[in-house]
Amino acid sequence: MIHPLADVKTEKIGADTTIWQFCVILEGAVIGHGCNICSHCFIENNVVIGNHVTIKNGVSLYDGITIEDNVFIGPNAAFCNDRYPKSKNKNFTLEPVLIKKGASIGANATILPGVVIGENAIVAAGAVVTKDVGDNEIYIDAKKRKYKK
Repeated sequence: MIHPLADVKTEKIGADTTIWQFCVILEGAVIGHGCNICSHCFIENNVVIGNHVTIKNGVSLYDGITIEDNVFIGPNAAFCNDRYPKSKNKNFTLEPVLIKKGASIGANATILPGVVIGENAIVAAGAVVTKDVGDNEIYIDAKKRKYKK
């Protein structure tokens, strides 16, 4: 289901995916089946989203972001793809972000460029992720890490 108030340009959307109102999804985006894209989300061209992914309200996904299957992204999580952003920068260097299957990103977390979030990892709400997070790891902040048992 695509809500009539969503602006969806891509045709690469899997079956049983729901896209709610006020979403903007550009032509090159790929979205798997069984996903739930909540209201007020923006998804750029070079973004790949796997199957059974939930993206909560207010999330923007920019070029170079890949999200594997069964990932949860909390409200207003922020993803960056440029380490040194400048307006009208012709020397832009895209640094891709990879979120591996089963990971969960908490509300208002910020994921910096070039980061990999491992399988089944959890990123705490409000965390600023500055480096890779390993499989099954719980990331609280840049100084503290806890591991699942």
